[in-house]
Amino acid sequence: MRLAVVDGYTDEPAGLGVPPYLDVYARYVAGAAELAGVETVHYFTIDTLRQDWAKSLSHLAEYDVVVVIAGVTTPGKYLGGTPISLDEILDIGRVEGPVRILGGPVAKFGYGIEGGTVAVPPSKFRRYYDVVVSGDVDLVVYRALTEGLEKAVPSETHKDFYLVDEFAVRGAKIVLQHPNYGKNLIVELETYRSCPRYVTGGCSFCTTVAYGPVITRSIEGIVKEVEALYKAGVMHFRLGRQADFYTYMAHDVGREDFPRPNPTAIERLLVGIRNAAPGLRTLHIDNVNPGTVARWREESIQITKLLVEYGTPGNVAAMGIESADPRVVKINNLKVDTEEALEAVALFTKYGSARGPNGMPYLLAGINFVAGLPGETEETYRHNVEFLKEVLARGLLVRRVNIRQLLIFPTSRLWPKARKLTSRLREHKRRFLLFKKWVREVFDREMLRRLVPQGTVLREVFTEVHYHNGTYARQVGSYPLLVYIPTRLELGRYIDVVVVDHGSRSVLALPYPVNINVANKRVLRHLPGMTRDRLKALVSGRPFKSLDELKQKVGDGEYLNYVSF
Repeated sequence: MRLAVVDGYTDEPAGLGVPPYLDVYARYVAGAAELAGVETVHYFTIDTLRQDWAKSLSHLAEYDVVVVIAGVTTPGKYLGGTPISLDEILDIGRVEGPVRILGGPVAKFGYGIEGGTVAVPPSKFRRYYDVVVSGDVDLVVYRALTEGLEKAVPSETHKDFYLVDEFAVRGAKIVLQHPNYGKNLIVELETYRSCPRYVTGGCSFCTTVAYGPVITRSIEGIVKEVEALYKAGVMHFRLGRQADFYTYMAHDVGREDFPRPNPTAIERLLVGIRNAAPGLRTLHIDNVNPGTVARWREESIQITKLLVEYGTPGNVAAMGIESADPRVVKINNLKVDTEEALEAVALFTKYGSARGPNGMPYLLAGINFVAGLPGETEETYRHNVEFLKEVLARGLLVRRVNIRQLLIFPTSRLWPKARKLTSRLREHKRRFLLFKKWVREVFDREMLRRLVPQGTVLREVFTEVHYHNGTYARQVGSYPLLVYIPTRLELGRYIDVVVVDHGSRSVLALPYPVNINVANKRVLRHLPGMTRDRLKALVSGRPFKSLDELKQKVGDGEYLNYVSF
């Protein structure tokens, strides 16, 4: 039997699967297929199939089973890939021959790709796919392969991680087929399902609580998966599939909205991962609930220190603050008020801002805003701006601010209000755009100056795409800083760069050190202190053999700190 996994990419509040990230779904499905006795499992990304769409569809028809993984519930902008479109999902569903199974968030929650809209419900896909999995796609695939398609229940979910741990280890080798393998591939690791705030319903808009009560994965299960991935060649890991990393194995989960963190368990997990993958290059996290940090300060300090000790620099604790408007916070059962949110940001600034060997601080907060929530008025945006101004005034550090518009899914408590809320989003569109513009042009620019001042050397930046006459590059990790290099470099390699200027969402940087004898004018003119006359003297006087010769012909200046021969 031959099975194809088509990765249409996923992006959820807990879990990211757009390249260079690889989420758990495809790996678990591959492991389930192997355990069920499938001889051949092939993995394809949607971007790979797009290279020749008609030929790819014909090729998929040759498989016995085709499993499509897709679903974006927290839309963003992506540099490494483009999530599957609605038409592409339907095209694959029309392929005749194989058993077609649709899984991931799109099958559970519906299809959404842009904030400010209402999702297409999962029922749309039932006429195209043999099974639309509202439960756990790996488990449903396993049942279909071992007991027959007629016995597979689309809504079946794991009650524990027993089979997941087996699937994860067996499916680890699917990474070998990923286009980013051996380059900048980073894999998501799952620690628990759902959100501790399930006990009170969670935030009004969130899809994570739809996974039900929290079930927690064992340290041993996670470590064994890391060991298998590391043996397969994976060097970059992110503990990203949980609503709040600080509540992994927390006390009173299932009873308290904000359970007390368990630093001892988290240290055992981090030590276990380090022992299983001693040469790893990235170990990051994703989500942290600011309410946990504000309510359990001492435990949160301990965990932050552990992440600095065992993690790698450039790490980001993405915090869903969502709104600084107290009325919106109350109506939507959000996590913190503004003072609590500021306390959480301050904790990460104090204990996580030391700069690591790659040039980035070890662990800083990230802030998430959601526009369009019930109770929002034009005044809401003033509250949000005042909150961010206070972050600046207190000298706090934030790695990034994410602003997105509400995307409403059928499983959300907001579904009955979908029409009214999307109408309100249109009414407030101008105010939303003004807020976003202020954040990008004022807050982000100033924050980048603080985070990576001019002269900061960033190590192991991976060149990803060309843009006009330049190159975009990023380090591997959680929400890596976007770097623009004003020359077209070879893609797919790691280089060191030095920051010379700051934009709204990116920095301008030069290859470090700048080889003064071979660099082109587009690079040389951005050297600090490089005047037009100096640039002319430099280009006409090349090659230079020494610093003294360079200084004699071009003159002394700050640019000398950045160059080599």
